Amino acid sequence: MEQVSLELTVGPVAHGGWCVARHEGRVVFVRHALPGERVRVEVTEETTRFLRADAVEILEASPDRVVPPCPYAGPGRCGGCDWQHATLEAQRRLKGEVVAEQLRRLARVEREVVVEEVPGAKDGLGWRTRVQFAALPDGRLGLRKHRSHDIQPIDACLIAHPEVEAVGAEGHEWPGAVAVEVIASAGGDRAVVVAPRPRRSVAVPDLDADASILLDQGKGRTVPRRGSGVLRERVGDREFRVAGSGFWQVHPGAAETLLDAVLTYAAPEPGEWALDLYCGVGLFAAGLAEGVGAEGAVFGLESESAAVRDARANLRDLPQARVERGRVEEALDRFQIERADLVVVDPPRTGLGRDVVDRIASLTPQRIVYVSCDPATLARDLAWLAERGYPLTDLRAFDAFPMTHHVECVALLTRA
Repeated sequence: MEQVSLELTVGPVAHGGWCVARHEGRVVFVRHALPGERVRVEVTEETTRFLRADAVEILEASPDRVVPPCPYAGPGRCGGCDWQHATLEAQRRLKGEVVAEQLRRLARVEREVVVEEVPGAKDGLGWRTRVQFAALPDGRLGLRKHRSHDIQPIDACLIAHPEVEAVGAEGHEWPGAVAVEVIASAGGDRAVVVAPRPRRSVAVPDLDADASILLDQGKGRTVPRRGSGVLRERVGDREFRVAGSGFWQVHPGAAETLLDAVLTYAAPEPGEWALDLYCGVGLFAAGLAEGVGAEGAVFGLESESAAVRDARANLRDLPQARVERGRVEEALDRFQIERADLVVVDPPRTGLGRDVVDRIASLTPQRIVYVSCDPATLARDLAWLAERGYPLTDLRAFDAFPMTHHVECVALLTRA
């Protein structure tokens, strides 16, 4: 498209790392700006209803603006970080405003939202324990540009955990690879998951630090080429195994922070019957099982087979906890689940959806704890749960992804 340049006054923050401005009656979603700023933008996308644009020159700066610490952050560069140009205090305030706006617009809930710091990310940097790099045809690694398949080559990622950077993946070439994921665990393990290009083999370079090497076979399946590929994560006095690139919170303090929040809201009592839906490798199920005790029961559901295997291993000392494989949409019926005292859900970014909301409500639990990484789908589902007799009782938000627009929420819904 022909390059269009505009001067705009930027309005409030929007979900997704944008701020909202207006031009000739149309909404303009602006990246790299802050509310109240006067900026010159270049339009990157145009539809009949709105424009997308990058702020390429700051004419009147917000007092919250800082120089991005990373040289790859900014218009036309790496798309991984949304708010490096704002102070951490401002980032959290903006995220709180986004969550509050989604609650107000989609769930008709008026609530001030304070986004809490998660320990373990000094200055908002060095926290990401899992980084997915894209590979250029010549084998160099980089990160995707915003809303693009283009790759920004990099020599270091400032939000990557030091143990990820210790592997030195960006300093080597990876011929034949399409993507390389580097993982570092709280238990001191490292792994590199290599995705080959079609009909290609990958030449793995000599790395700067020891790490298991795994081959990505697609659809979440990996096979070890060197080392076991099993990572140990620790929360409190409990160790969890996570195979390959299986799901685990990427912020080093997030798992413990979220577990504490979930258990505080869930308040499991001895003898209760609890469900943990989308249970992953069993983080919340373990805490629930300890709470309900030997006379209670926890039933976990997870769709990924590797995560189910990990969860069963992680919960083997808790016979009151059982984990089965299945999609929540069908597995509650298949396993004839008819009631629960409390339900914990941690769905993917797409949320629960209407059918799952209705099925959970049919179990008539006293408490539902909803963990969400997307405030829009959370607010949508909260509205449906309220219709089924489960209004929002309390909510906390956590800055588990500093420098990005992402925010983690934990909501408590109590049966009316």
